[in-house]
Parts: sequence; C-alpha cells; structure tokens
Amino acid sequence: MGLEHRFSEAARKAVYEAIYRRRDMREGFTGEPIKHATLVHLLQAAHHAPSVGFMQPWNFVLIQSTEKREALWRVVDKERRSAAVVFEGEQAEQFPTIKIEALREASVVICMTVDPSRKGPHVLGRNSDEQTDLYSAAGAVQNLWLAARAEGMGMGWVSFYKKPDVRQILNLPPHINPIGLLCLGPVTAFPDQPVLEEIGWGERTPLEELIYFEEWGESTPDPNGPWQGLAEAITDNVFRSPGPP
Repeated sequence: MGLEHRFSEAARKAVYEAIYRRRDMREGFTGEPIKHATLVHLLQAAHHAPSVGFMQPWNFVLIQSTEKREALWRVVDKERRSAAVVFEGEQAEQFPTIKIEALREASVVICMTVDPSRKGPHVLGRNSDEQTDLYSAAGAVQNLWLAARAEGMGMGWVSFYKKPDVRQILNLPPHINPIGLLCLGPVTAFPDQPVLEEIGWGERTPLEELIYFEEWGESTPDPNGPWQGLAEAITDNVFRSPGPP
C-alpha cells in the first residue's frame, strides 16, 4: 500500500532521465524554428509549476527580433566582461570560455519575469516571506527546462545583466523583475557533463556532504534511529546508474 499512485517504471525512468541529462546550454543551437504547438506545450509545462499561494507570478516575453537579441547580447556581454575582474587564477582563465552566443543562435529567447504585485498585497505564504514569488518562478523555469530536454531541445539560463538594461530593451514596467533570459531550441548535441564541470570550473558536491540529521551540522545519524542505513543507501546510489529504484 502507499505506492498505488506510482508511475510505471518506464515513466519514472523518463522523469529521472530528463533530470540527469538536462544541461545549461550556452552554444550549439541550430536555430531551427520551434513549432508553435511544441512551444505552447513547453510554456504550459512551465505554467503548471507549483507557486506559493497559487500566485503564478510569472510572465513569458517571447523574443525573436534580431535587434532586441543583439541589444540583450550587448548588455549581457558588458556585464560578463565586468564580472571577469573578480575571478583569479584558473577561474580567471576559464571565465572567457563561458559563452553567451545562445542569445543570438537559439530558436527563441524567453525573458522570464516575476510580478511581485501579482494577486495583490496579501498572498498566502508571501506574507511570511516576500521572496516566495522568486522561489515559485524558479520552479517554472525548471519545469520548462525538463520539458525542453524531454523534447530534445536545449535551454540556457542567462542571468548576468543589469536589470534596468533589460527593462529598457523589453519595455518592462519598473516593478517587473526579469529573472532570466532563457535561450531555447534544438541543439547539435548535449554535453555529457554540465558545462562548468566539463571546463573544470567546479565539481558536483557529494550528496553525503550536504545532508544533516535532525539539526544543522549533525552529519552522523543515530545508528539506532530512523536514518539507520541511509548512508549505505547513498553510497549504493552513487555506484549505479541514476534512476528510479
């Protein structure tokens, strides 16, 4: 009992496959047009993300204009060059290799926005934490990303820019928060690893280093408590192909 709502094994594997094979794509877009029906499916997936207080704070600004893409590319490149000065050593050498060409090459660019006034001044959950609109929108981005990967499309989330610049280019109202420029479309190939991991920028932190038991900093569970055997389960998961049990 309790697993009667479980997806089929094939469906579960597909969900995990989309999660593990999703990549933040910065280049390699073919520019091939996306069918309108497919784009609507992807946007519907994003729109069906959970949101605190059911506020649905997002909007999707679809951008195809070469003029606007170039304007966005310029403000992103300006911020990219400005940010480069804070890195040192190996990262300073690697930073210029991080591409933003997807803004020019992707089939479509989507500016994902958050409206902090959506649903009025008193929204369930937002009264306690005013940033819940951002948490909700991040879930919508992830939904779009996973749906795109399932459709064989790449997506890149470009986020280094000055928000007033993007507001001006896209004529956004002053209170609207542009949280990302999402570059979407077919790609020539997906890398085996995340791009930043592939170039040596960083490594994925082992899961066991991120789990505490019952309170912050307690990394060793009570051997007779409810978490007995979890460490072994983590180790077992690391050495098998990702996917559903």
